[in-house]
Amino acid sequence: MSSYERDNTHRSYGDLSYNDEDYYEDSKRSRKSSGRYRDEVYSKRVPAGKRTYFFDVKTTRSGEDYFLTITESKRVDESRYEKHKIFLYKEDFGKFLSAMHEVMHHIREKCLPGYEFRGMPELTLPPEEDIEDSYPEDEY
Repeated sequence: MSSYERDNTHRSYGDLSYNDEDYYEDSKRSRKSSGRYRDEVYSKRVPAGKRTYFFDVKTTRSGEDYFLTITESKRVDESRYEKHKIFLYKEDFGKFLSAMHEVMHHIREKCLPGYEFRGMPELTLPPEEDIEDSYPEDEY
C-alpha cells in the first residue's frame, strides 16, 4: 500500500457505517493518536439537511505547507454514507474563491433574484474584463 493510500484510508468513504458525528470525532481521534495521517490544523463542520460538509485544513507531508479538503457526506440509508472529497491547494485558492463568488453572484442576480439567501454575504464582482481574463481557456 502506498503512503498516499495509507494516508487516505481513514476516509475511504464507500462502506463506512459511521454517522457524520461519529466520523468527525473518530477521524479527529485517529489523527491525534497516529503519525500516519496529516495533521489537521482546523476543521469546520456544516450540517445541511441530509448532507454534511467538512472543511479541513491540513498540513502537507513535509509539514511546511497547507491545503484544504472539502468533503460532502450524504446519508444513503440508515447505516451508510456516500462521501465525496475535493483537495484544494494554496495556488488554487484564489481561482476557486473567485469562481465560487462569480457563480453565486450569477445565481443570486440572474437565476433566483427574488429568493432570500440566508447567511450569504454581500456579493460584488470586479469589472467584466477582469473576470474574463482571470481564467486561461487552455486549462481544460
